[in-house]
Amino acid sequence: MAIITYREAISGALHEALQADPKVFLMGEDIGDYGGSYAVTKGFLKEFGPERIRDMPIAESVIVGTGIGAAMAGMRPVVELMTINFSLLALDQIVNIAAKIHYMSGGQITVPLVIRTVSGGGNQLAASHSQSLEGWFASMPGLRVAVPATPYDARGLLRTALKDKNTTIFVEHSLLYPLKGEVPDEWYTVPFGKAEVKRKGKDVTIVSYLRMTQVALRAAERLAQEHGIEAEVVDLRTLRPLDLEAAVESVKKTNKCVVVEETWRTGGFGAEVVGQIQEAAFDFLDGPVMRVAGKDVPMPYARKLEQSAIPNEDDIIRAVMAPA
Repeated sequence: MAIITYREAISGALHEALQADPKVFLMGEDIGDYGGSYAVTKGFLKEFGPERIRDMPIAESVIVGTGIGAAMAGMRPVVELMTINFSLLALDQIVNIAAKIHYMSGGQITVPLVIRTVSGGGNQLAASHSQSLEGWFASMPGLRVAVPATPYDARGLLRTALKDKNTTIFVEHSLLYPLKGEVPDEWYTVPFGKAEVKRKGKDVTIVSYLRMTQVALRAAERLAQEHGIEAEVVDLRTLRPLDLEAAVESVKKTNKCVVVEETWRTGGFGAEVVGQIQEAAFDFLDGPVMRVAGKDVPMPYARKLEQSAIPNEDDIIRAVMAPA
């Protein structure tokens, strides 16, 4: 089994899709000669040519709208938006067309479009370039929202997205690109709507997604070493469809739960997760489901301030150790 990076897992899935299906093509800003803002499409232009690796103008609404039209016409476009922050410029295209046209056409039209984008902070890119908006899209019927936390899941979920008939918002985190993990050489996929227990434990359940899954795993190791507490870490993997079965079953065993996400606490998707867990597992909880989230402020530019605004291992440990 190969050990590859998160970046290589995504790049490899795109490469094999381009090789296998002539209907697949990529569109985005600086994805050609430059190789993508995070080097995911490096070398693709030389191999596949400008017809299939299309550098686009700085106009996100145009990029997504073109992708929607191509998908409706039978192609399999993959649109890259440099960051999820820029998706706001294409919000009407995503929310009012890609998410709804299948329903509004009585099932006659599908939009098999993948929108790859990058979420989260940690790179000192300041307030308008460091947001985590995936929860917004997860609240929209008609969209799929994938949030892989490992190279294995990144490749498997992207393969699933590339075969799905619906529009998928495929959310990556810039700080995960160097992350290494095992990825099988043989073909596999990761289904949408199937959470996974990333670490087994008996004392507390930690539910998270995207980069916060990795932070939760590190916090869990510290809890075991420093406090003798064995935390079970549940990775959601997709926010829509949302699967909380693994989390609920874990809570029935541990009787305590902490939900962790990077975005703001107020209005965060974590509140939806908390609500559903408390509905399904209320009788098994020894106390309220705790929440760990980003500070309710625009993301600071200064390094120390930025780090203080993003949840970390200590925040998770404090939530776990809080009295019921």
